[in-house]
Amino acid sequence: MTLEQLRIFVAVAEREHVTQGARDLNLTQSATSAAIAALEARYATKLFDRVGRRIVLTEAGRLFLSEAKAVLARVHAAEKVLTDLADLTRGSLVIAASQTIANYWLPPFIKRFRSQFPGVAITLTIDNTDGVARRINEGLADLGLVEGEIDDPSVSVAPFAEDELVLVVPPDHAWAHDPRRQPAELGVGPWVLREHGSGTRAIFETTLSQFGLAPRDLAISLELPSNEAVRSAVEAGAGVTVVSGLVVSNALKAGSLVQVKLDLPKRRFFALRHKEFSMTRAQRAFLDLIAPKPSLTQRHVPVPSRGRNDQLS
Repeated sequence: MTLEQLRIFVAVAEREHVTQGARDLNLTQSATSAAIAALEARYATKLFDRVGRRIVLTEAGRLFLSEAKAVLARVHAAEKVLTDLADLTRGSLVIAASQTIANYWLPPFIKRFRSQFPGVAITLTIDNTDGVARRINEGLADLGLVEGEIDDPSVSVAPFAEDELVLVVPPDHAWAHDPRRQPAELGVGPWVLREHGSGTRAIFETTLSQFGLAPRDLAISLELPSNEAVRSAVEAGAGVTVVSGLVVSNALKAGSLVQVKLDLPKRRFFALRHKEFSMTRAQRAFLDLIAPKPSLTQRHVPVPSRGRNDQLS
């Protein structure tokens, strides 16, 4: 039994006329009659009685008509779901983002997306860069947004924004009164840093290597699992840190932290998605929102991660 046979049966039953039913469906009379005959033969059940030039439903036909209409109604509902998803009137989007992006960069973009597509439900999970990449790899998130580079052959990676790292100290630290530092002085610290696995930590250690230093050269007093904990510890005098300017902007304005001048490279934010999964319209719309056209979904974007070039589309 096919959906086409059901549609033909319902059209003929409602009209109680083969020719008129065929006309409604833009089919020939012979094709319509053949479809009805095939149903009756397949299930050895008469659906219509021929009365002169008319046809009328048998008892079996009347019972089957109710079921056929219900099936077609469900098909129509299913088609509408796909249409709605295509038009972004319904759907869902699961985003996993690293802490800096999720807490300081992403909220206004989520607000704009919800304003444009109120029927699409967004779920946001916050993790460090390694954790976000793991969620994408395991299919637990549709999109990942991180500030560290990822080396996973199953994950497509593309940059979509930039961020500025800053060196900050508490107001009573010696560096606050002589705010230009040379790389060789960085070993003094003491340092308050994010945990291993965070993008901020990875970028900072890469920068250290460019300065001719290694993590072991630093006097690290604390390793903490969140930007807020790092900022609070530095404000309390536990040491110095390098963190996103987004994290400490209010503290710098309030004077609870002081920025120390040090040439630090800008870092890029990266969007992640699983290579094996088709991109949904919701994913594409969100990527277009955070990276205005030409978008990440439409062009090849090189990523200098261990010599790899990936793209999201």
